Amino acid sequence: MRDLRDTGHDGELGLVVVGGGVAGLFAALCAASESDVLVLTKGPLLWSTSLLAQGGIAAAVGDDDDPSLHAEDTLRAGRGLCRPSAVSVLTEEAPARIRDLVELGVEFDDGLGLEGGHSRRRVVHAGGAATGDRVARMLAERVLAHPRIEVVEGERMQAVWRDDERCLGVVTDRRAVAARATILSTGGAAALWERTTNPAGAVGEGMAAAYRAGAALADLEFVQFHPTTLVDSSLLLSEALRGEGALLLDDQGNRFTDELAPRDVVAREIAARGTVLLDLRAIDRGRFPTLMGSLVDEGYDPAETPIPVAPAAHYTVGGVLTDLDGRSQVAGLYTAGECAATGVHGANRLASNSLLECLVFGRRAALAALDEPALPPVLPDPPESPPDEPVTPELRAALWRDCGLIRDAAGLEHLLRAPHLLTRLVAESALAREESRGSHFRVDFPSQSEAFERHVVLRPGFAPALETWL
Repeated sequence: MRDLRDTGHDGELGLVVVGGGVAGLFAALCAASESDVLVLTKGPLLWSTSLLAQGGIAAAVGDDDDPSLHAEDTLRAGRGLCRPSAVSVLTEEAPARIRDLVELGVEFDDGLGLEGGHSRRRVVHAGGAATGDRVARMLAERVLAHPRIEVVEGERMQAVWRDDERCLGVVTDRRAVAARATILSTGGAAALWERTTNPAGAVGEGMAAAYRAGAALADLEFVQFHPTTLVDSSLLLSEALRGEGALLLDDQGNRFTDELAPRDVVAREIAARGTVLLDLRAIDRGRFPTLMGSLVDEGYDPAETPIPVAPAAHYTVGGVLTDLDGRSQVAGLYTAGECAATGVHGANRLASNSLLECLVFGRRAALAALDEPALPPVLPDPPESPPDEPVTPELRAALWRDCGLIRDAAGLEHLLRAPHLLTRLVAESALAREESRGSHFRVDFPSQSEAFERHVVLRPGFAPALETWL
């Protein structure tokens, strides 16, 4: 047992936030008016997946739009698996969260964008395809300037600290940090796949730590593959390009799909043909200066030549099971952003709902976390850190081969023997869902089944459970 004073802070810390993306930074700002907050990032602060988000933020702010229409589009994309209450919260609160960003200093572009699955132009952009970067940088600036927020970079969380009743904080590679509440906003796991749009650190460490601490995980089988990533690169070519009229062409120069169909449909259409071309010549490329500059840096001239693209792992739909205020099934432990499973995305995330999810549920988690009770004066010793589970090239190749856009039982069973906890859990979830729905496609179960209009939930020590969320 140890005295609270020995845990790295004088007195009691109200909130520790693990992760420096949009969800974590916005949560820290929302809580800091009432609590001291410590933000821990395992890399530099401006190193998160959020910075790479190009598509924008969806919100019913147009004169011809309404949150109910945004909700209908979200539910349609989710293929019968969205949690209706979470969708209602997301879409109803979206306009207010956009106003929050404007008040914080984010300058959005004029006009609204159209992206796949949306029935209205409702996507706000900042700097064309640089929305995530602009939002994350502004939030980071505000966080660093706030007198009640401390940011520590380069400190990696290794385990969640808990006793028999509740979360007590986290263990890092430097110390144990005690706090009344903990918010994990550690991002997704798409970098586990060989071909990805994500930075190398996006390997689901927060999800694994929460699971080891007793939290439930859900919907891990739903991994969204972005259809249009530059071949031999992690450079994502935003869906907003197709919303403005960019075309997908096969090797004969012919269109072969609806460019604004849901991402899982477009991704499989492309994968069936191998590499295809994204034709940007007819659109206003000046609206996307950063992205066009990146293509030039890669040796392409988008004004003259269509760009070769192929799918890549992009977004982890599943994660730590939470309620609508970010609470996990471990008292005092919250999650927000891509590492959380609120049920809002169902089986296939609607374009540009991800940054919105970070804002809406990051704020809700922060406000709920403020109500956590004080810690006991004497705490148990923190847990030992788990052994390292390296993410090797062989592991990433195996996930791409056996749990990529198209899966079957034989490949998934092979992954159950992987020397990596989260890989095994993803495979277990995908095996349990004996159907094809949204971003999960089983060639041995190619049809959608009413029996699986439920969520696959994994709890430590139990077999996968199928659950319905209201």
